[in-house]
Amino acid sequence: MNYYLNKLMTYHEVHKLSREGFSVSKIADYLGMNWRTAKRLLSQSEDEFERDLSTPKGRKKTLEEYTEFVRKKLESHSDTSASQMHDWLKEHHQDFPSVSQKTIFNFVHSVRTRYNILKKEVVRDYTMVAELPYGVQGQVDFGFYNMATTLGKTRKVQFFTFVLSRSRYKFVLFQDSPFSTQDVIEAHELAFKYIGGIPKELVYDQDRLFIVSENFGDIVLTSEFRAYVRQRGFSTYFCKKADPESKGKVENVVGYVKKNFLYNRSYKDLETLNAEAIAWLGRTANALEHGTTKLLPQQQHDIEKTFLEPFCPLELDVRPLPLYAVHKDNKISYKGNFYSVPFGTYKGNNTKVQLKVSGTELIVIDEKYGELCRHEVSLLKGQKIISSNHRRDTNTAIVEMMREFSELMPNKLQALEWISRIRNHKPRYIREQIQSLRTTVTGLDANIACMAMDYACANDILSAGDFNAIVESLKREQQNEMRSDPKIVQLNPLDGQSRRIAAMDPERSDLESYDSLFAN
Repeated sequence: MNYYLNKLMTYHEVHKLSREGFSVSKIADYLGMNWRTAKRLLSQSEDEFERDLSTPKGRKKTLEEYTEFVRKKLESHSDTSASQMHDWLKEHHQDFPSVSQKTIFNFVHSVRTRYNILKKEVVRDYTMVAELPYGVQGQVDFGFYNMATTLGKTRKVQFFTFVLSRSRYKFVLFQDSPFSTQDVIEAHELAFKYIGGIPKELVYDQDRLFIVSENFGDIVLTSEFRAYVRQRGFSTYFCKKADPESKGKVENVVGYVKKNFLYNRSYKDLETLNAEAIAWLGRTANALEHGTTKLLPQQQHDIEKTFLEPFCPLELDVRPLPLYAVHKDNKISYKGNFYSVPFGTYKGNNTKVQLKVSGTELIVIDEKYGELCRHEVSLLKGQKIISSNHRRDTNTAIVEMMREFSELMPNKLQALEWISRIRNHKPRYIREQIQSLRTTVTGLDANIACMAMDYACANDILSAGDFNAIVESLKREQQNEMRSDPKIVQLNPLDGQSRRIAAMDPERSDLESYDSLFAN
């Protein structure tokens, strides 16, 4: 209904109820509106209401000046989207204000409504598809659904659907993890077993589980699926997604599973869900009259299975587990998250491990040593899942460093006990503490080292920095003592006459003799 006509009818309905004796609150309750709105409508005349209705409200007033531009564009190109109109407005009006996409959408919609400019609808023509002969075709598709669990949480399930095109006989299989190509092959085998045969052709979406490339119409299948199709002998047809003419039957089955089976059903576990699905197929999906054919799928299947190729179970090749590279910091990357592996797993650039998903667990396997570890698969992205058992074991290296330090000290037992106390006091920095202490005591005088250790132990000093300061203080005291008390060295006499000779008074010359010599 036209927006303005709807508003006008509401106005007249409010006044009609008022004339019948309804109060404002009763009118508001009856029409599902706010009482203030009802009161405002009652206070306006019809002319006032129409003028008010034709005036843009709210934020549209800021865009009112662009109405003519939008109207002309819509009249020339009625299929223009609001987002494209937003771009045109910014392109042709440099001063166009910054507004939200929702505001633009409402504004463009109001202009369409005001000037009755309808958007062209693209109508796709379909042709009725004739019923195929029995046993000729089956269709395959996938769906997913978020189920409420019995614990009040949400669990996303994915399902494989299969339907015989003529009888509409259906099969469904659920998984709580994404399907792989091998999972799809196994689902085919279960479907063929359930329907009791194999149709000549199967119709699929162009899904990555089946094809590598479209190659401009020359479909290139994945190696696993190509081998399976060759082994089973059926032909394949790949159509575009959401193509009801090609595989509308199975698309209807996907919707039927969601609306009739999954709706309001709680998830307990995967085994229970698949058992419930098989029971539902038997009592409802294949037992009730089909809406189009007006026939019972079960009865039609009794006819069609005689036209199917006989089903004999295959010995499916055991798929090799995928290999994942181990990073140098002992982690692997899996579906957008990082998972730790035991320290020492990384052996070089070509180190690889196998991954296997079992339920909600990710199992890391080494081809030589077997299972390495398990992690709970994270449903988020960009997470680092680290097991406490996978951190680097530094105990052995630290103990060896402590032993080497004690070997440098005169009293080894005392030094080992003291460094152990430091380790307990500063566990995060014990490596740096030992490295500093080793630098200090290497080549240190044994007496100073012994005195420094005695002082540190006696005064409960548990720091390499304080120990180094004690050593420096002892070194300075030793140097000061050497400068203040010089040693007197006694010279050994050459013979026994030295003291006697030293005590003799030597002869003295007469100065007058020198005077007489100089006078001559």
